[in-house]
Amino acid sequence: MMKHILLNTALAFAVATIPLIGYGAKQDAISQAEKSEKDRPGIVETKAIAEEGFIYGLPIVMNYAVMYEYCVDKDSGQYKAPFNTIFNEHRVFTYKDTAIITPNSDTPYSLLWLDLRAEPYVLSVPAVEKERYYSVMLTDGNTFNYGYIGSRATGSDAGDYLVVGPDWKGETPAGIKQVFRSSTQFSIAAYRTQLFNADDMSNVEKVQAGYKVQPLSAYLHQPVPPAAPAIDFPKIDKELVKENFFEYLDFALQFAPSGPEEEAIRAKLASIGIGPGKTFNFKDLSLEHKAVILLAMKEGDSKIEKYLEAGQKDINGWRVGSLFGDRAFYNGDWLKRAAAAKGGIYGNDAVEAMYPLTKTLANGEALDGSKHKYTLTFAKDQFPPVNAFWSVTMYDGKTQFLIKNPIDRYLINSPMLPGMKKNADGSLTLYIQKDSPGPDKESNWLPAPNGPIYLVMRLYWPKTTPPSILPAGEGTWSPPPVVKAN
Repeated sequence: MMKHILLNTALAFAVATIPLIGYGAKQDAISQAEKSEKDRPGIVETKAIAEEGFIYGLPIVMNYAVMYEYCVDKDSGQYKAPFNTIFNEHRVFTYKDTAIITPNSDTPYSLLWLDLRAEPYVLSVPAVEKERYYSVMLTDGNTFNYGYIGSRATGSDAGDYLVVGPDWKGETPAGIKQVFRSSTQFSIAAYRTQLFNADDMSNVEKVQAGYKVQPLSAYLHQPVPPAAPAIDFPKIDKELVKENFFEYLDFALQFAPSGPEEEAIRAKLASIGIGPGKTFNFKDLSLEHKAVILLAMKEGDSKIEKYLEAGQKDINGWRVGSLFGDRAFYNGDWLKRAAAAKGGIYGNDAVEAMYPLTKTLANGEALDGSKHKYTLTFAKDQFPPVNAFWSVTMYDGKTQFLIKNPIDRYLINSPMLPGMKKNADGSLTLYIQKDSPGPDKESNWLPAPNGPIYLVMRLYWPKTTPPSILPAGEGTWSPPPVVKAN
């Protein structure tokens, strides 16, 4: 589950110091959005639209920011590969990886950003042994998960799959097992390949070497179509997005044709000068409009945070729910989509993976490694019920990054069980603390930060028959509580 560093956006601004009455300059984007003065949204309506627009646009802008760092800006420090080229990580993510937060450190990633403007692309996967879980999650610029290839979705056999853009019209070519349609012109394919242990990396690399991508024209041995126009991608980072969030939304929306459920919010945004082809520039706004935009972003961000807290079920202090899915899953619920992105962008559908997460004890008290030691105990035969594997990953509660620690351990997962010590009754206790619990317990130690703790449990390919965590928040299996150590 991944999430970009950017978006504690408007909170950095001191909006309370800017007056909210009057209009001031009449030449800014908001003032010019409607030709007629009487048709122009008032200040209160402008704030409401901007707040809704921030919630709607947050995942879209976050996705653009990741795309920019990974395959546009070669100097970003996080650059992977150009468009339409698979980049294989022959490692798992560590504390040094900071482009995305709440990163998965279970499975080495292979990443592919697709530019689907000129033609579709064929993704080919090799035969993978049934014991090794793998998945290819297809996510578009709207952060809709529009398709899966892999152990659960399509099986372990080799196959060719076609990914097409929103405007493509054509017949399914011979040899193609399935066609997946992105709702935007740019899309990410995130490959997750299970790593059993450190000595298994060479085997993972062999699987990764079998992941292939080629244009449809090459697959069909046909002439190459004209190239899509070159794009001047605007630079983005956490400071720039604070200054001009809606400018980036303008840019990204030009590659995202409106779906039926988006027409209303797109029309509202257009009424204040935001949308594809527009040039909303925060610095050119009047003081009054700057104030309402900043206040709207702050309040939109607050609503997203509250949804993350209340929009999922509290089970023993863990938040359990289902936040990720396709266009039909969200059905215009932009707050749920924004919460999904902020909680961990590029998360899986519930049927592919579940993500119980916590920052607290069962009673709501915040987890803090500088103040307490904690334990997490799985009763005998009560491990997370999965078809693939499960893990518990530690993050810094402030940044949601993995943390540097003396044993380079960022998680404990089910493949590690043979090397861990069980209690006399057959249960398994994890020791969650910043300092080593001692040599006799170190095999079960999950190092914690010297401060707020954020724990994420991952259940890959969760079982659907009891005991099960599904349906999300209502399943027959519950994650056990984190407790203070005696």
